[in-house]
Amino acid sequence: MLKYFINKSIYGVAVLLGVVVLVFFLFQGFGDPSRLVMGQRADQTTQENIRRELYLDQPKWKQFLAYLNDVSPIGLHSEDEINRKGLQGVFITTGSKKIGLKIPYLRTSYQSRREVGTIIREALPGTLLLAAAAMLLATCAGISIGVLAALKKGTWMDTTAIFTSILGISSPSFFMAIAIAYLFGFVWNQYTGLHMTGSWFDLNTKTGVPTLTLSNLILPALTLGIRPLAIIAQLTRASLLDVMQQDYIRTARAKGLPFSKIIWKHGLRNALNPVLTAITGWFAELLAGAFFVEYIFGWKGIGKLTVDALEKLDFPVVMGAVLVSAGFFVLVNLLADLLYGIIDPRARIKNI
Repeated sequence: MLKYFINKSIYGVAVLLGVVVLVFFLFQGFGDPSRLVMGQRADQTTQENIRRELYLDQPKWKQFLAYLNDVSPIGLHSEDEINRKGLQGVFITTGSKKIGLKIPYLRTSYQSRREVGTIIREALPGTLLLAAAAMLLATCAGISIGVLAALKKGTWMDTTAIFTSILGISSPSFFMAIAIAYLFGFVWNQYTGLHMTGSWFDLNTKTGVPTLTLSNLILPALTLGIRPLAIIAQLTRASLLDVMQQDYIRTARAKGLPFSKIIWKHGLRNALNPVLTAITGWFAELLAGAFFVEYIFGWKGIGKLTVDALEKLDFPVVMGAVLVSAGFFVLVNLLADLLYGIIDPRARIKNI
């Protein structure tokens, strides 16, 4: 199992390296970053200084190595770079440079001149809260509907569950976001008490202190959870129907075990592997793909931050958000591999 986990970790690092390469060469070629940083008022000397600071006076391959050195948790920097960039970590002096473990440096925003890492850390709690709420709703409702559809196969309950899940899968999130925001946040506002836009905290107009407003979470979480809910329901139904045909289920019935115990302890537990794959995959996707939902509902998270940065051509923020999202993908997939071994002992035996 340890060897399997190490191999997966190596694959994850390779994926992150590929994302770094793609992000760098995709965004570094758009316009002149030094012009975006200084605006229209600076002189030629200022522009040259900015280009030198951003390594734009170097060949592309040197620019890439410098960027890789910044975003990597292991870096080689001079004393001046460490102080100028405010790098945090443990460094060992090797000649004129220092090497060590550090917090990845995602560089500085073109617009606000703040560190991208700080900006993303401020937006990350909102995205985590939204994705967790949406995935919790999708998991609980999806598994319950899938089990009900499997147990009531061929009835109107099964047909209704399949029909609604197909509708949920085929409905784009941005369309559902507009429809749900308009209906529940505007047309039926007097009944729901919900708003079209709003984040997880609002500023008190009297005191200026941010207050927690989780009611704003309901509509975006519902919108974001519709598609994974539909997929989880279908996977649970199909997997449980297959498991219920296995020999050990017939043996459990022959022993006279209660039907509820056969379903929940023997049937559902062995049917959860494909469902777990969907849950972990969708959770990672929700963390990275809630851009339009956050933007439509005005939810302050990484998605809205990225869209706003794209509008302002603030490429370091976009690049940092993409790297953080890719990191979550890799981390969640690694956690999923560990959960397989906990839920299904066959996965542990297979990967030893």
